Amino acid sequence: MKHWCAAAVLGLILAGPPLAAQGVHPLTGRRIAPVMGVAGAEWLVRPERLEEEQPERAVEALRLQKGQTVADVGAGVGYFSWLLAERVGSQGTVYAVEIQPEMLRLLERERARRGVRNVIPTLGKVDDPGLPEKAMDLVLMVDVYHELAEPQKVLRRLHRALKPGGRLVLIEYKKEEPWIPIRVEHKMTELEARVEVEAEGFQFEQNLRILPRQHILIFRPVRVQ
Repeated sequence: MKHWCAAAVLGLILAGPPLAAQGVHPLTGRRIAPVMGVAGAEWLVRPERLEEEQPERAVEALRLQKGQTVADVGAGVGYFSWLLAERVGSQGTVYAVEIQPEMLRLLERERARRGVRNVIPTLGKVDDPGLPEKAMDLVLMVDVYHELAEPQKVLRRLHRALKPGGRLVLIEYKKEEPWIPIRVEHKMTELEARVEVEAEGFQFEQNLRILPRQHILIFRPVRVQ
């Protein structure tokens, strides 16, 4: 059953029947994709992800420093949380944010198995990641933003959570590339992301074009919410 669940989730994301969207974004008309449930946990740690998404290269490009405080919003089972934790070191902190208690329990179990002490599992809400204000050097969302049911509210909370000069980073599958075998609602164009994020008080800094299938979109907060 475990393998069947992962295969089913993979089919829905890649080529399965349409699922009910959570709504559309008022600025871009983008369909908000359904959230991947705990049944997809195994798919999140698939071996192919190393080649398809090159996670280590992505994290290296963020140039994190030892002792920094970062958030992995929509952490799933912690796939990126462990990479971030290694980069910020024992004096740094990673908030691993999830809105699904079942997913967070899997993350906590893996954290105990790894003996990682600088990752803080955090139960968020659909409209609030639950992060402390002006505490984050970086907030990362990997293949997550397009699933936010309340993207505008979440962005406003993240604006408050970032330190002055902090960074918000979205990693999203490229909708501009039709060859990428992911359902369209699980992709974003750079323009869609910029329109939606900039409207909530962020300034676009750059798109790191180093990954084969995904954008790395970097924003900074520019005004008080």
